[in-house]
Amino acid sequence: MNRLSIERRAGIIACLVEGNSVRATCRLTHSSKDTVLKLVADAGEACLEYQREHLRNLTTKRIQCDEIWSFVYAKAKNVPAEYQGQFGKGDVWTWTAIDADTKLVPCWLVGTRGPQAAITFMQDVASRLTNRVQLTTDGYHCYLNAVDAAFAGDIDYAMLVKMYGTDPMGQRRYSPSICLSAEGRVIRGNPDREHINTSYVERQNLNMRMGMRRFTRLTNAFSKKVENHAHAIALFYMYYNFGRIHQTLKTETPAMASGVSDHVWSMEEIAALIP
Repeated sequence: MNRLSIERRAGIIACLVEGNSVRATCRLTHSSKDTVLKLVADAGEACLEYQREHLRNLTTKRIQCDEIWSFVYAKAKNVPAEYQGQFGKGDVWTWTAIDADTKLVPCWLVGTRGPQAAITFMQDVASRLTNRVQLTTDGYHCYLNAVDAAFAGDIDYAMLVKMYGTDPMGQRRYSPSICLSAEGRVIRGNPDREHINTSYVERQNLNMRMGMRRFTRLTNAFSKKVENHAHAIALFYMYYNFGRIHQTLKTETPAMASGVSDHVWSMEEIAALIP
């Protein structure tokens, strides 16, 4: 069986993590669709395992968490009756956490938006840390029990509760809601009120929509299989954490700022993770 060279793999990965669709990547790299999808799966698995192993024992001080919506296979209203209620058909949520100082994304979870997913995600967040942190989330109620279950009270936790309204002058279908007010609510411990915000993780949501074509709204580039969706996210975060210098860090990647890496990873290094 023919195997892609490291350089060829790196070229395909570079296209994918910079917001190109699978078909556009095929055209740009003169590769078949099956080749690109196979690489997404292999690279995604390798990147997930590497980050799961190395993003540990972090000395993070402030964490922000959020969830971002996407859909797989079809939008929920268009899912056939025989697939209704089946995960991976319709709404899929990605839970993300970000270090407010180093901008590292230590973990994420692809799943539903239910309470069990919240608990699983928060337990993963807690397992990455070595010290007490200040955590900020939005006002989604599932975080309350999830944070208690994961941290057992050893945390400074606050919610940023926002109230939204609609712009009467905007188009109803495409205009975003307007934030009318934001209230920081202390839930556990003694969080610093100056740092009760979710700005960084919400900006990270935009990074995901720009860096992964699967998250772009109002296109036909959405994921057709939830497995490929998860693989693409793992690949994107490998590049984001280890291979891309963050604008606010000037000369470092988030992994370097967190002490996890000592250099900027090249695309070839990321491609070399694939067995």
